[in-house]
Amino acid sequence: MKLYFSPGACSLATHIVLRELGLGFDTERVDTKTKVTASGANFYDVNPDGYVPALQLGNGEVLTEGAAILQYLADQHPQANLAPAPGTWERTQLHRQLNFIAAELHKSFSPLFRGAEGEARKAAIDTLGVKFAHFDRLFADGRPYVLGDTFSVADAYLFTVLGWTRFVQVDLSAWPVLVAYMERIAARKAVQDALVAEGLVAA
Repeated sequence: MKLYFSPGACSLATHIVLRELGLGFDTERVDTKTKVTASGANFYDVNPDGYVPALQLGNGEVLTEGAAILQYLADQHPQANLAPAPGTWERTQLHRQLNFIAAELHKSFSPLFRGAEGEARKAAIDTLGVKFAHFDRLFADGRPYVLGDTFSVADAYLFTVLGWTRFVQVDLSAWPVLVAYMERIAARKAVQDALVAEGLVAA
């Protein structure tokens, strides 16, 4: 397998899950502005939509869309328990949280990545606060992970997206439950290995 990624982008979630599963895989960095890969390839030839992650499977097929990739990997390796069994209530809750992260939290960072300033920046941060509150309520029962007591692919995605607060200078300290959550996930070996591999933290 080969993971096409950009450091710290949503592809980090796939990177984390690949390492949680202990799978052998290659990586190729993508310049998300020029759409050129580290080997000089046109990334549009890999993913015509032009964004990461893209996961090239052993049979040559390419899978895109982060939430789909995460669930595919979990389902291919059910013994790792990174996703509840398909068709169960618990799996529906995974779908719910992945959809919320993608459609609500992830997309709410867009104005900040585009350099919003002044009132537009304040409005974007206020919107993020509403999304943060969803997870603040979720963790209010003391659960360590999104789905309860077990780390899942949703945690890889949530950790990745919440990590963007550092890049756009959004202070999470008003959400101590989320700060503790980030510290808890960051302590996992697979997460640390992925962060080091992408050059996001020192080895």
